[in-house]
Amino acid sequence: MGPEILLRLLADSTRDYRAVVVAERAALERHAAVLAQPLPNFVELETGEVAQDDSALALVDPVGVQREVTPGAPGAADAHGAVAALDVAIELMRSGAGDALVTCPLAKGPIAEHERPGFVGHTDYLAAAAGMGDYGRDYLMTFLSADLRVALLNTHMPLRAALDAITPSRIVDALACLDRHAGGCIGVAGLNPHAGEGGLLGTEDDEVVRPAVEQARRLGIDASGPMSADSIFARARRGEYDWVLALYHDQGLIAVKTAAFGSATNWTLGLPWIRTSVDHGTAYDIAGTASADVEPLVEVVRTTLDLIAGRR
Repeated sequence: MGPEILLRLLADSTRDYRAVVVAERAALERHAAVLAQPLPNFVELETGEVAQDDSALALVDPVGVQREVTPGAPGAADAHGAVAALDVAIELMRSGAGDALVTCPLAKGPIAEHERPGFVGHTDYLAAAAGMGDYGRDYLMTFLSADLRVALLNTHMPLRAALDAITPSRIVDALACLDRHAGGCIGVAGLNPHAGEGGLLGTEDDEVVRPAVEQARRLGIDASGPMSADSIFARARRGEYDWVLALYHDQGLIAVKTAAFGSATNWTLGLPWIRTSVDHGTAYDIAGTASADVEPLVEVVRTTLDLIAGRR
């Protein structure tokens, strides 16, 4: 789906930003054929030429090999191309050649199988490339929508492992990261139903989460909680909190995608550069059918331009 929505985005001639596309030309050509539209008139550059070029639309092919591409059936070559594109994009951001990095969705499984064992997604890969520490210490996966902003303590890991990783120190670190890079009033979701109901429904909220929130408050962080996860997101949407810190992936993402699926932006908070992405996956079931919706990517670009303006 990534090449298809990218080509749909670039077909808009009214865009008011410079786009440097890092992607295999072979994949773009295959999906342009699916869409029955010509390939954009790219200026093709080498990595070292990007900073010196001011073309409105440039292409950096990280592989430079013509090959067969089968939409919806990723293999070793596709995994190699995806990682190569990501590595080149990281190099460009490190060099200061771009104001922000916007990534399209990728398939974790083929990359873990063929290229990078243990690969679990963009977020941790980018943070490792930027020299960041353990998850939650220096960076956070966050989601921005019109009326809900959510940060995740734990992301792509089995639920049992995620529960074991909910510790006071990691919660304090995550709250400090969120406060440092975004600020505002932070509500912390409880782990158990009704945030444990005073220990009746579990003791983790009183023994782990609440002490961490209290420590964060002593550090000057505007944090509250734990609060029942079945209501905190609705309260945040009413304006009671600027951010919600969710303790594991689905606790936060079910709320975000129910409230704003297709219009939320995945923002990696804490990186030395702005990185954003769509809030959906690869959708291989519709790949090659010319039916992918570009609007989520359009919204991500709008949000990214706002982030750039705010940082400047």
